[in-house]
Amino acid sequence: MGGNQVTTPEFADEVVTEAHVRFLNLPGLDGEIALITLDNGKDHTRPSTFGPGGLASLDAAIDEIEAHTPGVEAIAVTGKPFVFAVGADLDGVPRITGRDQALEIGRLGHRVFARLRNASVPTFAFVNGAAMGGGIEIGLHCDYRTISSGAAALALPEVFLGLVPGWGGTWLLPNLIGAGNAVTVIVENALNQNKMLKPKQYLELGIGDVMFEPADFLERSLEWAAGVLRGDVVVTRPEVDRGQAWDDAVAWGRAVADGKVHGASPSPYRALDLIAAAKTSTFENGTADEDEALADLIMSDELRAGLYSFDLVQKRAKRPVGVPDRSLARPVTKVGVVGAGLMAGQLALLFARKLEVPVVLTDLDQSRLDKGVGYVHAEIEKLLSRGRVSPDKANRLKALVTGSLTKDAFADADFVIEAVFEEIGVKQQVFAEVEAVVSPTCVLATNTSSLSVSEMASKLQHPERVVGFHFFNPVAVLPLLEIVRATRTDDASLATAFAVGRTLGKSCVLVKDAPAFVVNRLLTRFLGEVTRAIDEGTDFLEADRALEPLGLPMSPLLLLQLVGPAIGLHVSETLHGAYPSRFYVSENMRKVVDAKKTAFLDWSTGAPVVDPEVAALYGPRGGGPTADEIRERAVAALAEEIRLMLDEGVVAAAQDIDLCMILGAGWPFHLGGITPYLDRSGVSEKVTGQRFLAPGVASLPA
Repeated sequence: MGGNQVTTPEFADEVVTEAHVRFLNLPGLDGEIALITLDNGKDHTRPSTFGPGGLASLDAAIDEIEAHTPGVEAIAVTGKPFVFAVGADLDGVPRITGRDQALEIGRLGHRVFARLRNASVPTFAFVNGAAMGGGIEIGLHCDYRTISSGAAALALPEVFLGLVPGWGGTWLLPNLIGAGNAVTVIVENALNQNKMLKPKQYLELGIGDVMFEPADFLERSLEWAAGVLRGDVVVTRPEVDRGQAWDDAVAWGRAVADGKVHGASPSPYRALDLIAAAKTSTFENGTADEDEALADLIMSDELRAGLYSFDLVQKRAKRPVGVPDRSLARPVTKVGVVGAGLMAGQLALLFARKLEVPVVLTDLDQSRLDKGVGYVHAEIEKLLSRGRVSPDKANRLKALVTGSLTKDAFADADFVIEAVFEEIGVKQQVFAEVEAVVSPTCVLATNTSSLSVSEMASKLQHPERVVGFHFFNPVAVLPLLEIVRATRTDDASLATAFAVGRTLGKSCVLVKDAPAFVVNRLLTRFLGEVTRAIDEGTDFLEADRALEPLGLPMSPLLLLQLVGPAIGLHVSETLHGAYPSRFYVSENMRKVVDAKKTAFLDWSTGAPVVDPEVAALYGPRGGGPTADEIRERAVAALAEEIRLMLDEGVVAAAQDIDLCMILGAGWPFHLGGITPYLDRSGVSEKVTGQRFLAPGVASLPA
């Protein structure tokens, strides 16, 4: 029997996932199948999770099944519509103050889930929808798994947050599908921005045994399970390679972790240790080791920062602070894009796909215009070839995107965005030309990365309709949209901009009109310390590696290569003009731009090598600051700049800074963005005299 648990004080506000039991008779079987349905009583927007109360309910359900007379032939588990289960209830974790409490959470989940694995009858998981973390692990404890072709969000995301799969995943998964595949799911996918599995991949990896369509998923799963029980269906699985391939997979996983977090987050390495041990350990020993790892990680600052990041992305990003009431937003039935270059083409494609309204590009040159429209149409063809859109949808999208050599085509547009050369005079002229043909209520948006939106609007008859709409490249991938309120922007225009941003699928943050806004301002200040050190004589590669202990997504020189030295130089000049004492402009980088070099490092051989022409422009190396000194300078500069930005009211709170850095710059979840790292390393107080966040927010309770 289970010895049911009650909800603990840490989880007093748990939304309990109840385990409802039905006993079903199926053709050809003498006994019944016990079907457990996991349901927290909420719709699909609140997925089912497991805290102590939910585990107690599952425990009681298994008690009920074991006591049922006559006995059952099998146990099956499924979920409410669209959701199987998404793992542990993490809401109570911030209130856990002791390792013993953390240890008990792991042990409780293991004990309850293991009752499915150790059941005296065959067990089935009917994965009908989203399954993450403990949801995947419930399935792994069962003997057989069906998967719905409509299931979304299939993953073991724990490493992404700063944990390990703690309810059997690190032992059960490699012993089911092999160490290599397990490392992909548990470590590589998690560190690649929590990449999800598709149902077909779940099946092909060997996690699932058979896939059915959503419409009759439960009925087909029950029929299939009955076939297994009758012996009509035989499930065979390939033998897992427990030789050198297992060790090689773990070694490869360590290389992946090193490349992504550079040792700065403990969770991927703990997960890899557990996978390595699962090659020879018993299930009991493997899960006991999971308990210990889980307890250590729950009591780590990295997890608390990871959960803070998760909360920002899942909650704050969906309810941005300071936004006017949605009812003020005006409808957008046509969009204009000024320019036909690569950025303009990306914007046109996004607007057409998400808003499904006519989008017209303008340019002064027919060949550029044809190239821009052609780019959008070609990208739609790629979507068609990949099965992302139907032929009919592809034709409709292509028909929506057209070009014009005159701005008269914007006459009936409700929203016009410019993506032209980053020069204030050019942008002012463009807006004046657009204002001459559009209605007084048409929103004018600029994708500027650093220029003053207020100055851009200053010569217009209706400056109140101008907003900043700063996307990040690549537009289709990066989720952040900095929406900038200029000095005279009115509520209706701002509300319309946010409504458009939400429809585009972006996470929008309200930003004051200040030079370079949030992400580019911080990255430029940060990178300025690296470029200054190289100018002072530090070796290129030493300076580039100086920030590795932070576990950032890419090194400084690789980031400069991605944005382009010319753009990096331009933004640094803009910010130097605004804040000359804090933002550094590298004259050597100007030489690099004048020489039309696009990168500092050559990666053609696999390992970075300094471009000889760039090295010659900079001259001999020696005498510059060490890697430790560069890192100290860089984080101190960030702390100073963030405090100034908050004092200026660039954003509402430090949480918005962190959200922008996570979504716009790929800053690691385990850092919590940037301010939690600055707090827990003591840099915040050393540089500014105070923390950015209260103790216990994104860190262990004080």
